[in-house]
Amino acid sequence: MGLNITITTMLRPYEDSDNVITSINNIFPDWRSDSIITKQSFPTNRLTTKIKGYSINFEKFILLLRKQKILDTAFDVMTKNLKINYTFFSISRQSAMKEVISFIVQDIPLGGSMEIELEKENLEIWLEDQTWHPGRELIPRQVNDDLAMKINGEPVEWFDKFGNPTMAPYLEEE
Repeated sequence: MGLNITITTMLRPYEDSDNVITSINNIFPDWRSDSIITKQSFPTNRLTTKIKGYSINFEKFILLLRKQKILDTAFDVMTKNLKINYTFFSISRQSAMKEVISFIVQDIPLGGSMEIELEKENLEIWLEDQTWHPGRELIPRQVNDDLAMKINGEPVEWFDKFGNPTMAPYLEEE
């Protein structure tokens, strides 16, 4: 079974459909919608519409995660809702307009969001491989390990190879 990617978002009456589609295509260039989306001039008579489509190309998404150096955060968010061979998570559409991945772990941000569903055999192992980086040689990661972020998106304390906390000095300054 190959990777199946489903991307869903809500198109509101005051949003430009071209911008919404561009934000999705900036992250998933091969994404195609299930329905025909027509551009309307403002004010529209359109109701809030659910847009759903599919992609099979995850390369640009991973490339952007590497460029932003957020592979561990991505691993945590993408595996938070993992159920065997399926997971889902949300990212900001506004950030996607600038080809930036910004995960949503609580409230939906201004500019909307897109929900991404991934389905693949051995998805857990595949996500570990996709988000691998050299730092994992020192601090290995796995799904639901003690290094995963908290449920509200806050980071947990990390320790260096000498057992010293790496975040405490930064947290005390706040």
